[in-house]
Amino acid sequence: MPYTSIVDAMLILTHADRVLLALREGTGYCDGRYNVPSGKLEEGESILDAIVREAHEEIGIRLTAEELQHVATVQARNPEGQRRLGLFFTVEHDPTRHGEPVNAEPHKCAKIEWFPLDMLPNNTVPYTAAGVALKLTGATFGLVEWQ
Repeated sequence: MPYTSIVDAMLILTHADRVLLALREGTGYCDGRYNVPSGKLEEGESILDAIVREAHEEIGIRLTAEELQHVATVQARNPEGQRRLGLFFTVEHDPTRHGEPVNAEPHKCAKIEWFPLDMLPNNTVPYTAAGVALKLTGATFGLVEWQ
């Protein structure tokens, strides 16, 4: 049987030295933890298109594929043993071009908040924290197998 892994499109939206995180709620997966706007790659979709789509669906902002910069790749295994490959891209938020972020999925998200890049909340998803840490250090690959 061939190896398979979920591919996640992860957005590190920054504003100066802060990053936008969403508190997951009502999803059954990592509820009560902070995550960057993100989602699974869909059939036939490029990773760039997935990030543009997820940013609009989750936080209501308008991005273009051309402005996304790949900063890290994280291979992870979540507590349920599911394998994931996260491709982290970053964009510096420009309210005039992108619009203001809003909680566009209140049925999946309790709130969105800006946090210092170097001081994420303790309840941040480890996978997400690893991607943000890689951005800060300039390293481009990480491995996370949390239990």
